[in-house]
Amino acid sequence: MDFRQLNYFVAVAQTLSFSKAAQRLHISQPPLSQQIKLLEQDLNVQLFDRTRRSVALTHAGRLFYREALAILERYAGAKELCAWTLDGKVGKLRLAFTASVPLFEDFPKLIQGFTRLYPGIEIDLQHMSTGEQIIALNDNEIDIGFLRPALNFQPPRSIQTMALWHDELMLVTAGQEGQTVAADPVHIDSLADEDFILFPSALGCGLFEHISSLATAAGFVPRIVQQVRENSTTLALVAAGLGISIVPSIYSKSSPPGVAFRKIAGAQVDSRIVMATMANRNMASLQLFREYCLERSGAQAHGQP
Repeated sequence: MDFRQLNYFVAVAQTLSFSKAAQRLHISQPPLSQQIKLLEQDLNVQLFDRTRRSVALTHAGRLFYREALAILERYAGAKELCAWTLDGKVGKLRLAFTASVPLFEDFPKLIQGFTRLYPGIEIDLQHMSTGEQIIALNDNEIDIGFLRPALNFQPPRSIQTMALWHDELMLVTAGQEGQTVAADPVHIDSLADEDFILFPSALGCGLFEHISSLATAAGFVPRIVQQVRENSTTLALVAAGLGISIVPSIYSKSSPPGVAFRKIAGAQVDSRIVMATMANRNMASLQLFREYCLERSGAQAHGQP
């Protein structure tokens, strides 16, 4: 039994006429009759009662008709699903992000907008440092990375990037209750003798590399007294008076009480979030995501939501 025989059977069952069914199928009647006979032999039942004047479904034929319709509908749905997969509209994308990325309002809007537009594409989200994302991209463990690169980051040729959002690095110190952003900037040189709370360098964090390059340019190495993986923990330790830190300004939106953010003078503090993908990975769903991000960034550049 094959799908051709199922289609032939359904045509005869719906018209109750071999001649009309043959016309619908654009074939001659003898091949149609032959295929129905082969189907009956395969099933070992009679599907139609035939006379010179009429054709009627047998009890087995009526039962088989219902199942044949269901099989053909499922097959049609499977074909459509495969077509969507080729177009990239069904599938799964593995996306990683650094800790500060969800704080940007445009990030959840980006994910929500894409999933509304392409509900058949599942987004698997996971948190990774910038260095971990670069490794995971090369090892095909993720498809998309949202990372915060170091100041002089140059992606390898195998990776293509797209700049999405910007903020700046700011000094955070213990402050008075209700104080969020101090008006007076602090020169980078004045931080040489301070105790720092920073990310572990082993994480391959772009933020750590950026801060280290700023200190090196100012002629000192940060004296790190605490190493933490999350900037939310960093801010809590700063509030407790255990040291100072340098974090992206986006964290000022969610800082705990007792932390003050201050601008840094005399240093290249501009920071950015970029999207990174493998240049040679040509998944259709990944291309749809790239195009969507490009369209959104273009719309935002022109002041559209």
